[in-house]
Amino acid sequence: MVTILINLLIKEKEDVKNPKVRQQYGMLCGMVGIALNILLFLGKFLAGAISNSISVTADAFNNLSDAGSSCVTLVGFKMAGAKPDQGHPFGHGRIEYIAGLIVSGAILLMAVELVRTSVDKIIHPQEVEFRMLTAAILLISILVKLYMAYYNYRIGKKVDSAAMRATATDSLSDVCATTVVLLSAIVGKATGLQIDGYCGVLVGVFIFYAGICAAKETLDPLLGQAPEETLVRQIEEIVLAQEEICGIHDLLVHDYGPGRLMISLHAEVPAEGNILELHDVIDNTEVELRRKLNCDAVIHMDPVITEDEHVLSLKKQTGQIVKSIDPVISMHDFRVVAGSSHTNLIFDIVIPYEYKISDEMLTEQIQSRVAGELGNNYFVVIQVDKAYCKQE
Repeated sequence: MVTILINLLIKEKEDVKNPKVRQQYGMLCGMVGIALNILLFLGKFLAGAISNSISVTADAFNNLSDAGSSCVTLVGFKMAGAKPDQGHPFGHGRIEYIAGLIVSGAILLMAVELVRTSVDKIIHPQEVEFRMLTAAILLISILVKLYMAYYNYRIGKKVDSAAMRATATDSLSDVCATTVVLLSAIVGKATGLQIDGYCGVLVGVFIFYAGICAAKETLDPLLGQAPEETLVRQIEEIVLAQEEICGIHDLLVHDYGPGRLMISLHAEVPAEGNILELHDVIDNTEVELRRKLNCDAVIHMDPVITEDEHVLSLKKQTGQIVKSIDPVISMHDFRVVAGSSHTNLIFDIVIPYEYKISDEMLTEQIQSRVAGELGNNYFVVIQVDKAYCKQE
């Protein structure tokens, strides 16, 4: 059904990098979700009233909250598609993450309420009447929710939407919840055991866990998470494809919502080269990054010595010393400043955030190794940076 609607309503359906196309996908899935969840609520509410089952009724209101969550997703995609303005020059794309976070909050609230009502049912048990109509409605609900989880996850992955993936997670939690409710009704009919309340608690705990997972996925981009490895590799491939660029470091990726990335990095270029020609290479690389990755890119040009054999030899030896201490450490921005009494080796190193050795102790280790292998007249001046991206 959703595929048919996509073919009918979204003309440029493969251009998922286009913010307008992403918005159309999100709004379409939101409207379908509203319609299906309202139908499921009406069916389950009727089944719960007939069978006097608290778990079925609670599951019905869970679907009603899902309809509200779909409304939030719909509004979120609509607002996220608004054009940049003076107050928000980077656009409104993060509203989509906020919408996903609201959906996650709704999941958590529903889980808490379900546990509360289920505990009350355990304390004050009531007989649950099993009917084939109830079982049929619950079975249909499971199938519909599986379909909703499928299309939300598939399209969420296609357009890279955390909000839609959160909705898919919610649908899967509903599948588990409704399955438990159905099994409790069958067990109650077969054995006479009143486990309706206990099953409600189990469902509530599962939904709460699913809500936590969905919240984390939408909260991480808002807090500022490290870029994905695939994106980092794409950036490196594009930049280092230029013969004049020797290396890159200090890569930063700012996420202002899907399709709204700001990238900045330092590109190492030969200090002996023509500055105007090198600047032109940097400009062309920025344009290529924008074209291929749909982002805004700013590249800082770092001149490095490439023809002085003495400097290159010191750089190679120092790099080997750093790697021998720990292969995870990388080095860049190497410079040599020679004086009458000693020579300073100035460079930056990059270590993981949770590195086991303090910055001061690591610097002392490097200084000791450099003095021992290169001579006491060599001193290191080190800037310790933390790895913005995952280290290999």
